[in-house]
Amino acid sequence: MKKIVFLVVASALVIGVSCKKYDAKGNLLKDYDQVKKAEWLLGNWEKKDSMGILTEHWEVEDDSSYVGQSYFIINSKDTVHNENIELVQDGEHLIYFATVKGENNDEAVPFQMTKQEDSLMIFENPKHDYPQKIEYKLQKNGSLIATISGKQRGKISSESYPMRKVN
Repeated sequence: MKKIVFLVVASALVIGVSCKKYDAKGNLLKDYDQVKKAEWLLGNWEKKDSMGILTEHWEVEDDSSYVGQSYFIINSKDTVHNENIELVQDGEHLIYFATVKGENNDEAVPFQMTKQEDSLMIFENPKHDYPQKIEYKLQKNGSLIATISGKQRGKISSESYPMRKVN
């Protein structure tokens, strides 16, 4: 009897200490910790200036991915740039996908995360024409700076877009 009690207690401890989680059917639940670290990106971001309004919107699609859209509107009605974006955790890797209609045969371009800190994410694709690097940095005041950079027509180029969170 003592052996049975010991085995039950030992089994419970092993299961309880294990980091793995299971659903009601006993299927292993995956932990998408990389995408969860990007939660600060969720919501609506905006940059208004004399040229127009840049808007970027992010939301949760499922437990392993966030989807978004980025667009730039001039004259309060003309959309001059529209991009569908997605953050997907694939294994231990976080991939940023950008799809711009009329570019790259309307296919998503992947950028792999190369650096992630509490308020910084950097994604890179050295084979892409431009940009090769996409960076998101959350500022202490709650604003966001999105920067794209790389070589464009043989010259180093960088563009930054400071945005603030809006409802």
